Amino acid sequence: MTIHWEVWAAWLLALFLLIDVAVRVAAVIVIPRSRRPTSAMAWLLAIFFLPVFGAILFLMIGSPRLPRARRLKQDEINAHIRDATRDEDLGPLQPDPPQWFSSMVYLNRNLGAMPLTGGNTAELFSDYEKSIAAMAAAVDEATDFVHVEFYILQADATTEVFFAALEGAIRRGVTVRVLMDHWANRSKPYYRQTCRRLDEMGAQWHLMLPVQPLKGKYQRPDLRNHRKLLVVDGRVAFTGSQNMTDSTYNLKANLRRGLHWVDLMVRVEGLIVESVNAVFLGDWYSECNEVVGQQLGITDGRELPVGLDAQVIPSGPGFESQNNLKLFMGLLYAAQEHIIIVSPYFIPDEGLVVAITTACQRGVRVELFVSEEGDQAMVYHAQRSYYEALLQAGVTIWLYRRPFILHSKSMTIDDEVAIIGSSNMDMRSFGLNQEISMIVRGTPFVAQMHEVEDGYREASRELTLDEWQHQPLRSTVLDNLARLTSALQ
Repeated sequence: MTIHWEVWAAWLLALFLLIDVAVRVAAVIVIPRSRRPTSAMAWLLAIFFLPVFGAILFLMIGSPRLPRARRLKQDEINAHIRDATRDEDLGPLQPDPPQWFSSMVYLNRNLGAMPLTGGNTAELFSDYEKSIAAMAAAVDEATDFVHVEFYILQADATTEVFFAALEGAIRRGVTVRVLMDHWANRSKPYYRQTCRRLDEMGAQWHLMLPVQPLKGKYQRPDLRNHRKLLVVDGRVAFTGSQNMTDSTYNLKANLRRGLHWVDLMVRVEGLIVESVNAVFLGDWYSECNEVVGQQLGITDGRELPVGLDAQVIPSGPGFESQNNLKLFMGLLYAAQEHIIIVSPYFIPDEGLVVAITTACQRGVRVELFVSEEGDQAMVYHAQRSYYEALLQAGVTIWLYRRPFILHSKSMTIDDEVAIIGSSNMDMRSFGLNQEISMIVRGTPFVAQMHEVEDGYREASRELTLDEWQHQPLRSTVLDNLARLTSALQ
């Protein structure tokens, strides 16, 4: 009997070793293919140290792409947008662009399909509640349709004015379509109340990227639709970093710590509104297979005065390329005088670090705004692991003082070009989140951005290299460990 169990134990051990070797060999073959070296190395380390757990985790979240059917839909959307705006930039464009600007526009057009449009106007909103009030006021003037798309959408006391405006619009016969991310909302306060409110008012609404395997809806569960936008009648649009919720997100941990989010939204009019609406219509089609019969990229005979040049850049796992990362990289290398980056979650890849440090070495002044306080521990520590290299290169790092979380996402290049949108400068925003960014050319708009940045500077303190080099050892260890895990994509 003893010999019998010894034989079985030997066979089980041999089987275990065989599976272990097979997993490791398969990992070396499969993981590095079409993956960044840092990401591949992080996955290989996870699987080599914890073969079973690492392999299961990779099967769950190892693919950074949407299912093939969704990617084909995105290709279809892009082709439709290109056909509707074929071979033309729309509206009166400003003269004498920088030499590099045309190549950036071509890059964005090539990757994201959207055209450059001229004759636009833009107004920034850096006050959280005034931004919500402005969006509600735009909805109050709707006569045809309202398109709402937010990563997080909550019917709470702060957003009541917006939901009341939606209800009023529906009573007037306006069509209201709403999209919100499933995973981001499902565990948040007011989720069920918000769904019920949308049903009761008669809005047409859908969850974005739902993880509902029993309904046949499934993709990697940590893929997100992170976009924030509002379109009213194709006449006015809002986009930026702000979710439609209270500035505390109504979370007990935030309330206990006294945290409030600081955001930036932009209100635009002009032909650029059609591009923002095209992003919504594409997401609507992707989620519910409904084609909304609205034309894209046409002027309807409108003659517009010369205004701001603007171009929308959608990005995410439905695209073949990391559209937002390539845009940011191109602008960093194009800058000649001054770069200001505002990014709450700043976890760059190697290329982005090289672009930023190279800008400093070229004599370009670079400033980075991040939060002194972190709301996500792993992201906070991973972000901190890059500070020393940036400080040594000459980057000025501003820490927005607690208890506020600086959540704005923007970049200004010299005094002529700016980006605003939903995209952070981190690997999640580059590879896993569906994002919307808008590049704007025009000194009046960049001047507005600089005013906002001046306000951020006044509310921040500068992090010096000397202060950083005296941080506790335990912080360095946590930062470095978090940096390794951030590459698991």
